[in-house]
Formats: sequence, structure tokens, C-alpha cells
Amino acid sequence: MKKLVSIVIPAYNEADNIFVIAESIKKVFSSIAYHYEIILVDDGSADHTLEKIKEYSSTAENIFFLEFSKNFGHQLAVKAGMDHAFGDCVISMDCDMQHPPELIPDMLKKWEEGFEVVYTIREEDKSLSKGKRSSSSLFYKTLNWLSDIDLEPGAADFRLLDQKVVNVFRNFQENEPFLRGLVKWLGFKQYAIRYNPAARFSGKSKYTLKKMFRLALHGVTSFSIKPLYSAVYLGFILSFASVLYIPYIIYAFANNVEVSGWASVIMTIVFFGGLQLIILGIIGIYVGKMFMQTKNRPNYIIRSTNIPQK
Repeated sequence: MKKLVSIVIPAYNEADNIFVIAESIKKVFSSIAYHYEIILVDDGSADHTLEKIKEYSSTAENIFFLEFSKNFGHQLAVKAGMDHAFGDCVISMDCDMQHPPELIPDMLKKWEEGFEVVYTIREEDKSLSKGKRSSSSLFYKTLNWLSDIDLEPGAADFRLLDQKVVNVFRNFQENEPFLRGLVKWLGFKQYAIRYNPAARFSGKSKYTLKKMFRLALHGVTSFSIKPLYSAVYLGFILSFASVLYIPYIIYAFANNVEVSGWASVIMTIVFFGGLQLIILGIIGIYVGKMFMQTKNRPNYIIRSTNIPQK
């Protein structure tokens, strides 16, 4: 009996990419011995993405969709798809064709060899701007330095999870999940496949520098309290440095040496004031995450779907 592969694809303003990605996946599975289903998650798109998804899903019995009531974000869209995917394994990938469907047979081969998590690592794309590449590199360096997980640079949301791993994911109720980190944290037998990203078929990337920074903050604060420890260490260092300044002050008064004027004092006050705000901000992020989690609201709301209720 052929095994079923569930493919989860989040889509946000990807109207021109729906048909292309679905047909590419269909072509791949026409040459391998697996059944497959596609679960497209419309993440509150403002264009005609949902209409295109419904139009395509009406042409085949293995094309399903979830419509969010609003934009809940890429990570929760992937999580929602996995919550409704019951294949023997689940593959998540983006809608823009940068995750090449041609890599799926290699992922399935490693899964058949016994690996329960097969994830991908994107090779550096030389066609991207220097700023984009630098921000991506800084993202992983910052995340690895400040958190308790070790993500390889280029780790992507293009991955295969065995159903037993997906069952664990369904029990997670984090309101801001960082899936790349969660996958590494889970353990299981994992294997990485490197790939060269294809060109985006249509549209533009939704991950701006601001969103990358926000994602990094989510990743760090979801898996580590190192920033809080860093704030304590920094406080001790600065306190010790201020103690070392006392002998200079005593010497200056004893020898009638004029102490620095108001400019240096104001600069010092501004510096330490800004530092205190940063530390308070770090604490505030953790407190805010706890506050949002304790509300126990649903992480996403499904407005409509064609998935049969089990």
C-alpha cells in the first residue's frame, strides 16, 4: 500500500504562485510511488490567493485549504497545516518556488532510511543583495549566541517530519512558535540536505529586515533566558567599572584637578539611561510573552476549510 505524504504550504498574497507550485508537486509525485495531498493555508491574504486556491482545489480530491480569519503569520500558518495533516509524513514548504519540489524524492529517501526529521539548509544565494545576505548571517549568529539551540546558517522551513513528530507538534500551544528552533529542540533522528534556492516565481519576499529581527527575538526568547543573565552580568561589569573610577575622583580632589564638565556627565547619564531601558525591554519581552500565553486564546482562527472533519 502506498504511503501518504501531506504537503503543507502557507500562502500570503501568493495568487500567481498557487497553480505553479501545485502543478510542480504533481509532476514530482507522478514519478514516485507515493500518494500525496496538499494543504494550502491562506494566511489572511489581501489579493486573490484564496480564490485561486479554491479554484485549484475544485479540480482534484487531494487539494485542501484552510482559510484564516486574518493574518496570523507564517509560523502559525505552517503549524495550522500540520495540525490538520495526517499523512505518514508531513512536508512543509513555501509557496514561491524557492523551495524546489524536485528535492522531495531525496527527502523521502532519507525518511525511508529511518530519519524522522529531514530538514534543508539553503546555500548562500549570491544573487541576493549584500544587505540581505548580511542580515541573514547576523540572524543565525545572534540566535545561536543568545539561545540554547544551534541552528545551521541557512536552515529553512522546508522540511519533512514523520507523523510521530507531527503528533508532538500538535500538543504545542505556543502563541508565537519558532518552528526551526522547535524542530532542533525536539531531537529524533535528523538529517540535513543542502540545496540551492530557486528564483522566486512571482511576488516579493515577505521577510523584511524588521520581520527578520522580530523572528530573531522570538527565537531567542522562546528557547533561552540568556539575555536576562547577560543583563545581570553587564550590571556587575559596569558597577565594577564605576568602583574603579573612585580612586581617580579622590586623586582629582586631592590635587585640585578639575573634574570633567557637564558634557561627559550628560553623556554618561544618557548611556546608562539607555542601557536601563534595554534591560527593562528584555524583561518586558519575557513578561509580555507570559501574559499573552496565559490568556489561552486560540493561536489561529479558521474561517473556512474543505478538509473533512475527522
